[in-house]
Amino acid sequence: MRNPLVETRPTRRPLPALASRAHNPEQDRRATWFYRWIIGTVVLVLLSSISGSPGLAEEVSKEQMQGLDEQVQEIKSDVLSMAAELRRLEERLLYPSNTQVAVFVSLAEGETFRLDSVQVQIDGELVAHHIYSFKELEALQKGGVQRIYTGNIPTGEHRLEVSVAGMHPGGGDFNGSESFSFSKDVEPKLVGITLAGGGSSIQLGGW
Repeated sequence: MRNPLVETRPTRRPLPALASRAHNPEQDRRATWFYRWIIGTVVLVLLSSISGSPGLAEEVSKEQMQGLDEQVQEIKSDVLSMAAELRRLEERLLYPSNTQVAVFVSLAEGETFRLDSVQVQIDGELVAHHIYSFKELEALQKGGVQRIYTGNIPTGEHRLEVSVAGMHPGGGDFNGSESFSFSKDVEPKLVGITLAGGGSSIQLGGW
């Protein structure tokens, strides 16, 4: 009997390129807008300080420009840290621990089949549908883990339906689906979906 996902693959690391898609797109847009607004404001202020003084722009040396660039890079780093913290705070507000559920997708070790798409339904409602690029599939085959969905559900029993489509290693398309039951208590629920058997097997485990 297969052990839970978190026990069988403890060395897996979150997959940044895929995890970003698991976030609410509106969160990503707001974080990107905030980042660009901060950087744009800082650059305008710095340029205004130079151009506002007669003759100063012409006297700016290469060393001064380098120093200015270093300051901008430091500000960028600070803004990125702030944006990450704001995202974490926003996620805690949007997905309280007592109702939060997160669904992860991974491939069993050694699998080389081509995964085209994964669709997830909870209690009959479509919550996620992802089409994979070559780079994303390559990352999964190397042990990456994708957070495909984060949302809110009440405590109690629920039904998870997973549908996958792709191509077998030796050629030939496949489509498969499985349905699972899981329980949600007051703690955040992390559900792991492992695809194996050349895409023909869909397994569920705790995270």
